Amino acid sequence: MVRLAAKRSKDGPQARRLLALAAIYEGASRTESAKIGGVTLQIIRDWVLKFNAHGPEGLVDRKAALGRLPTE
Repeated sequence: MVRLAAKRSKDGPQARRLLALAAIYEGASRTESAKIGGVTLQIIRDWVLKFNAHGPEGLVDRKAALGRLPTE
């Protein structure tokens, strides 16, 4: 299921995250998954939490909300 979601994704970073998580679901260690994703173990943990909470959509990049710049 996760690998299929990665294949269908049109968002490259989301697909990379999904492939890293697919490795975990297929029996790889989180260390191996981090190597696949090119990230640290902490990032893998964050991705797992986001995926568990929101599914594949939880791994889409979100644009940061820009606050107002201070005026003088």
